[in-house]
Amino acid sequence: MTTVGSGTRAAVQIAETGGPEVMHLVQRPDPVAGEGEVTVAVAAAGVNFIDTYHRSGLYELPLPLVLGQEGSGTVLEIGAGVDGFAPGDRVAWAGSTGSYAERAAVKASVAYKVPDGVDLETAASIGVQALTAHYLVTDCPRIGPGDRCLVHAGAGGTGRLVVQMAKLRGAEVVATVGSDAKVEVARSAGADHVINYSTTDLVEGVEAAVGPEAIDVVYDGVGAAVYDASIELLRLRGSMVTFGNASGAVEPKAPLHLSGKSLWLTRPKLWDFISTREELDARTEEVFGWIAAGRLEVRIGARLPLAEAADAHRLLQGRGIAGKILLIP
Repeated sequence: MTTVGSGTRAAVQIAETGGPEVMHLVQRPDPVAGEGEVTVAVAAAGVNFIDTYHRSGLYELPLPLVLGQEGSGTVLEIGAGVDGFAPGDRVAWAGSTGSYAERAAVKASVAYKVPDGVDLETAASIGVQALTAHYLVTDCPRIGPGDRCLVHAGAGGTGRLVVQMAKLRGAEVVATVGSDAKVEVARSAGADHVINYSTTDLVEGVEAAVGPEAIDVVYDGVGAAVYDASIELLRLRGSMVTFGNASGAVEPKAPLHLSGKSLWLTRPKLWDFISTREELDARTEEVFGWIAAGRLEVRIGARLPLAEAADAHRLLQGRGIAGKILLIP
């Protein structure tokens, strides 16, 4: 095992669940690479809704907890049983807790190398959101020419990437946004139709654009506020893909609510779609390839220091930022 000097580094930790106010910048001992891990000098940490679920207790994890599932940086130390990485490698990751820190111990199984020509801030922006968008359009179900999809929060970090990838696959895309300012953000991603649900009824707006019950697939990271309308808009045997809870979790429903149109309903999570090294590498290779070719734009909406992590969560949940929010150690 390769080792580095010991000391303490800043990290954003919670000792109890709650609102953004429970997040505190603390000094913690430098992490040590355990079996199957690498330690990384963090260049940037991505802020995602799953972090707010961990902070609030919606998704429970042991406390105290250093938040953050995603980031990028330079490898410092290699733990036992790790192959394919060396000190000095530029890497990014998705699905390893503790990224809101100056240094992090990262599970090697969810880390991947950043190719030349891609900066570390961009790399930190794709781990959760771009890989989520990728598996959504390729596996939940796989979409292509002739398909019509509805993407909620189409100007957000994940939504805008779903819009772009759906267009790369040849689909017709209807995007929803929450303000006039975000209409052009979604349209610039390639959306064929954009509905501002703060000024237009969601169902009426979508039906005016494409007709009633005309949506093949709904990609919903918003949750409770749009679920029922989304079900109404789906075609016969359409697919409802609910992957986030930005407006709150959908209340429990009996399966019979799907039977009126024989609908498919799935609640996937990213980690089950990058569960092998082969699948993780295949997805990151295609995403990085699109970025390098100029076919996929990763938009960074805000960069904040670790000390302002609580403000980063407020920005994210307020949905006032179009694009990725990063914490910079």
